[in-house]
Amino acid sequence: MSSKKGKKNYIKKKLYSRFSLAINITYAIALNEITTDYRKLRGLMKFEISATDGNARRGTLETRRGIINTPVFMPVGTLGTVKAMTPEELKDIGTEILLGNTYHLYLRPGTGPIKKLGGLHKFMNWDLPILTDSGGFQVFSLAPLRKIEENGVHFRSHIDGSLHLIGTTEAMKIQGILNSDIAMTFDECIPYPASYEYASKSVDLTTLWAGRCKRAQNSGQALFGIVQGGLFKDLRRKSSEEIINIGFDGYAVGGLSVGEPKEAMHEIIYFNAPILPADRPRYLMGIGDLGDMLKAVEAGFDMFDCVMPTRNARNGTLFTGSGKVSIKRAEFKSDDSPLDPDCGCYTCRNYSRGYLRHLFLSREILSMRMNTTHNLFFYLNFFKNMRESISKGSFRKFKDRWGAIFQ
Repeated sequence: MSSKKGKKNYIKKKLYSRFSLAINITYAIALNEITTDYRKLRGLMKFEISATDGNARRGTLETRRGIINTPVFMPVGTLGTVKAMTPEELKDIGTEILLGNTYHLYLRPGTGPIKKLGGLHKFMNWDLPILTDSGGFQVFSLAPLRKIEENGVHFRSHIDGSLHLIGTTEAMKIQGILNSDIAMTFDECIPYPASYEYASKSVDLTTLWAGRCKRAQNSGQALFGIVQGGLFKDLRRKSSEEIINIGFDGYAVGGLSVGEPKEAMHEIIYFNAPILPADRPRYLMGIGDLGDMLKAVEAGFDMFDCVMPTRNARNGTLFTGSGKVSIKRAEFKSDDSPLDPDCGCYTCRNYSRGYLRHLFLSREILSMRMNTTHNLFFYLNFFKNMRESISKGSFRKFKDRWGAIFQ
């Protein structure tokens, strides 16, 4: 009897063992599938370099809403619109990705209406990629109205003076509601000049905030970390290493073009680019001068944004193959030639310098539209030709030619 009982217990143990093993295997497979799906949800971005010329890189950045060719210039749509342009017009001139801003959209119209209307893409009728800035730079630019603490920045709205807080939790939550394809970590952008002590504390705070943003990363949204450190190379290196150690889908360099001398900015650009991982996109934030971007591409940066082409367009400064042109000059009053005879944009194909000058001096809305169309087309075509020069191994020639024009 005991023999039968022992045999019965033995069989039970074997069955239980096999059952447990099956459960564990099933669980492991399920866990692996969940992890795989999770990575698909979290990453949704693939970066590949197709050609190099020195440190200049040509590549593609694949997102859930489209492929972005790099180096790329991103027109700025701060409030869910690129001023004076429709989304359809932006596509027509070759725009592959737009930039939106967390701070401004949070204040107006607010996250409620955007969430109710299906996110920023549906809100503005744009189905290609969007990158959202976290709002750190805008908070910096409103320094008289802010108070920085470890949990974020208390500030008063530039619209109505109301008091608000944006920290890591808020920045990630807002960007999640906006549902951008690429989000940015919340950082502190320091002014120029800044003391070493201030810059060092700012780097520590930026690293702390970057870690919190990473832990709060939204599913389905890529996240870029931001390097700070002012003009101090050791702090730039420290910040780079700490941000890389946290691990992000891409890396950005911020805190430049805030009033420092051009030479100092260029020195940091050439210093910081090679420190960043070669297999991830490198984003130089807020730099839009063509000469500066040529140097940045030479250093190894891939992504750029700036209001320069659109703001200059509204102020009557236009970019051409022979340099900048102020359309309000008297010499253009009766000029029937196109703004730039080598440009294929709608403006240059259809309107004369004389007419563009008339529109600008008359403060017609059409002036802003025609000028913006031209400047953005010029920038996007400039980057297209730059990418081709990298593929052909002639980037140095391209840089020298255009660098002489846009010094």
